[in-house]
Amino acid sequence: MIKLISTASATAEAVTAEATKETTAADAIEDLVASTPEEAISQIGKFFQGLLDSIISAIPTVLIAILVLIVGMIFCKLALRIMSKGLERSKADITVVKFAKQCAKIILYVLLLIVVLSILGIPTTSIITVIGTAGVAIGLALQDSLSNVAGGFLLMITKPFKIGDYIIVNGVEGVVAQISILHTRLTSGTNQAIFIPNGQAVNATVTNNSVNGTRRVDMTFSIAYDDDYEKARQLILDILAANDKVLKDPEPTVRMVEHGASAIIIATRPWTAVEDYWEVYFGTLEAVRRAFIENDISIPFDQLDVHVVKE
Repeated sequence: MIKLISTASATAEAVTAEATKETTAADAIEDLVASTPEEAISQIGKFFQGLLDSIISAIPTVLIAILVLIVGMIFCKLALRIMSKGLERSKADITVVKFAKQCAKIILYVLLLIVVLSILGIPTTSIITVIGTAGVAIGLALQDSLSNVAGGFLLMITKPFKIGDYIIVNGVEGVVAQISILHTRLTSGTNQAIFIPNGQAVNATVTNNSVNGTRRVDMTFSIAYDDDYEKARQLILDILAANDKVLKDPEPTVRMVEHGASAIIIATRPWTAVEDYWEVYFGTLEAVRRAFIENDISIPFDQLDVHVVKE
């Protein structure tokens, strides 16, 4: 019975205290409205003075946060520089080095932001919750971008190409200049920058012209049916043998490949290093034409005979 009375008494006191607070707040508002202009100005001055005191008291915390931010940015740059030198000394692939630096940069700056916000008094759990919620929302909105991020990691693991390789993918070709988190950048032969999303690069058929170190140069030459085929073939072989950029092993192939409508077609297949491909291609074309002219071997062109029938 005593416990019930004490509980009821405590409840009554709590209700009374709450009512007292509401009454006090209401009275304060009424006092402010009913007060004279001088008293109102005094109360407003006290409010702004309290606000100013709060700002002044927060200045040391803000300065500490700014200092931590500056020192943290310097530390992040130093850490990235040390990591970069360490990867270079380990002779890691340049593609892996650049990709790892990008990932490490994002992680370090996110951690720095969390530290600075916690110094400002924002709870770490709240920050992580906000980041997690934002991550889910961003993930739903940017599904394609996330697939590109996953594609970037797959490119680092499978390594179908690396920086400096000449590749053909999705109908475009060029030298790989950069592999970032979201896309792969190619530099075309006309010095254009081509950006391919990593998700597409992973799922597409990629032709890598550099990975094996050597390439076969495919060319064809035409001679007239009246010309000496063996002579023409030997001229081409001599030209390839005199070119120090043409590999001796495997040997070049020079064979008749087609009886054309108006010419004999000779297939020419020399091998060369990847970096010498175009030099061998253009040089051989020029040298063969010059040799054919000097040795009276004609280079035929399509001809059309027109017969006029008079009625």
